[in-house]
Amino acid sequence: MSSSRVQASSVVTALSRSADFIKPSREEAEAAVRTLLRWAGDDPNREGLLDTPKRVVKAYEEFYGGYQVDPEEILSRTFSEVDGYDEMVVLGDIDFQSHCEHHMVPIIGKAYIAYLPETRVVGISKLARVVNAYARRLQIQERMTAQVAAAIDGVLQPRGVAVVLRSHHHCMSTRGVRQTGTSMTTSRMLGAFKNDGDLRREFHQLAGLG
Repeated sequence: MSSSRVQASSVVTALSRSADFIKPSREEAEAAVRTLLRWAGDDPNREGLLDTPKRVVKAYEEFYGGYQVDPEEILSRTFSEVDGYDEMVVLGDIDFQSHCEHHMVPIIGKAYIAYLPETRVVGISKLARVVNAYARRLQIQERMTAQVAAAIDGVLQPRGVAVVLRSHHHCMSTRGVRQTGTSMTTSRMLGAFKNDGDLRREFHQLAGLG
């Protein structure tokens, strides 16, 4: 594996946790929700909030389920019987929902992915699943973009990978500056896409990113 792919792979697998990290129990998590309800000024024992801690913890299991998923494993089953196909593979308009790691509020967006196969391709649903695996973690968009590209590059080892994320950040629209009409776009270009401007433009055209 090339040095660039070794570096990319480290982005895929790195998940910073302190040495003394211990995941709390469900009961501890529900108690934490009750504490937040009291801090917000409401009574967690009133009828409408009695089951809220359980519901919140269950929702968190879905929101942050990406911590339990290995994106490299998702991509591990590839196909070589492609009759020599070596042109761009593009998948666009991949919906994702993530959460900002600074305020834990939603990031809602779409992902656009392309790669140039060397000898193997992967089922397109796997590309969407990789996006969701990283989205369902506490994120910043820049890191998520790099992680998706690195996973595809590290496992498929194609001639090039392109990833664009475009999203709305609720930490900016529902609090702080309260700018509701803004969107953020990030991109990661690897291999041939990084070095060939015409190829990048073709990707943008095929993905509808004009």
